[in-house]
Amino acid sequence: MKKSLGVIFASLIVVCGLSATSFAQTGHNRHLGSINQRQERQQDRIAQGIKSGSLNAREAARLERQSAHINRVERRYRKSGDGLSQRERAKLERDLNRTSHHIYGQKHDANRGANHRLNQ
Repeated sequence: MKKSLGVIFASLIVVCGLSATSFAQTGHNRHLGSINQRQERQQDRIAQGIKSGSLNAREAARLERQSAHINRVERRYRKSGDGLSQRERAKLERDLNRTSHHIYGQKHDANRGANHRLNQ
């Protein structure tokens, strides 16, 4: 019961993250698409990891916090109305790279979610 609540909680976080990413796409800078597309793909990878059981609730929550942090930083950068500078874009790309590596690592480690255990 405890584990299924964790999976439900992680799934809710993913859904909230996806809506935040969609909301972020309404900006004025055309070049943000690549950053927002990466954020969406990472959200999809987290959701797939939860569904397949390769991510447990704790791992998914940690990855969601990292994604939420990137979204907050991006919003703060964009508040100026001038779009992203090269330096800001580079920082976001580095953060996205780091999160991508974390997603891969967590999906391929020995810690498995409840769905994985049920499928075996």
